[in-house]
Amino acid sequence: MRLPVFLLVFFCAALSHAQILPQAPTVAAKSWLLLDYSTGQALASYNPDERVEPASLTKLMTAYVVLAALKEGKLKPDQQVPVSERAWKTQGSRMFIEPNRPVTVDELLRGMIVQSGNDACVALAEAVAGSEEAFAQLMNREAQRLGLKATRFANATGLSDPQHYSTARELGALAAALIRDYPEHYPLYAQREYTYNRITQANRNRLLWLDPTVDGIKTGHTESAGYCLIASAKRGPRRLLSVVMGTASDGMRTQESQKLLNFGFQFFDAVTLYAKEQAVSQLRVWKGAQNIVKAGFLDDFTLSLPKGTAEKLKANLVSQQPLMAPVHKGQRIATLKLTLDDKPYGEYPVVALETVPVAGMIGRAWDTIRLWFE
Repeated sequence: MRLPVFLLVFFCAALSHAQILPQAPTVAAKSWLLLDYSTGQALASYNPDERVEPASLTKLMTAYVVLAALKEGKLKPDQQVPVSERAWKTQGSRMFIEPNRPVTVDELLRGMIVQSGNDACVALAEAVAGSEEAFAQLMNREAQRLGLKATRFANATGLSDPQHYSTARELGALAAALIRDYPEHYPLYAQREYTYNRITQANRNRLLWLDPTVDGIKTGHTESAGYCLIASAKRGPRRLLSVVMGTASDGMRTQESQKLLNFGFQFFDAVTLYAKEQAVSQLRVWKGAQNIVKAGFLDDFTLSLPKGTAEKLKANLVSQQPLMAPVHKGQRIATLKLTLDDKPYGEYPVVALETVPVAGMIGRAWDTIRLWFE
């Protein structure tokens, strides 16, 4: 079962801490975003919520849905897929599949991811859902589940359509979800070229040649969308993603993406504030089998901070009182409010680290009386 994406930290980028952050570089793009993959923080952005045409970045969601079908056993990597006339004649970039030539799901995946083949997308869509239209419905269902409220898909390829749109912020969230949920398939995005039907095509992500720390993820281009690129780089334990939309050329999207990634690694540090299941505090519980519950984070709580500012960070825990039993492990019971240089930096959910069942009748009655006097 695939769990919903938790996007709360990601959207904390909207908080007003712009004056605290290092000055971001000038980026020649319609909209852009620099995202810390582990923390979900937007380190810098410009028009990240402006509606944009995703072009072939659409294929990230196409891949997400196809990989889900593989994981659920609805498709097999070596399964042969019939090539319809519609898939064969699809416009735009192609991997050059043919109606009378057998092609497997694995070959189509590489044709879609490495070669950006629109024909591969349609063939995969038809294999999963019977038609591209039905597949687009699956794409929109996944977008909704992932919390992508400003995104809508009309096709599997990214060809222009008035009802096909997204934002830099949500495309970044989609890319992060793909890396997280399907790590075994993510290395396909680092493949520099692929040969099918005796035709070799190079990956259009030029950063794969220019920066050895870049290992994906996808380019996009139409006349109306301009040149777009989501790139991901891992240096040491840290992974950053850049989203650049609507640049003027292939070279420009490469240059501006590199600029953003370098900025993020040079000017920010990843700081672990609390270890996994470390108690941030202990909170009072009413009508429970015990009257105290440990509060903290189920995973390491790590943030990206401007270099040299960690000592200036202050935390304030705001609990939800009265907290009544039962309390379940993982239940949100407080909020950690952070300030940096006395300016708001973020608010993050704090959860129960243990389960507290309901007390017996006498215990509940006693706490009821005590609450009258609180």
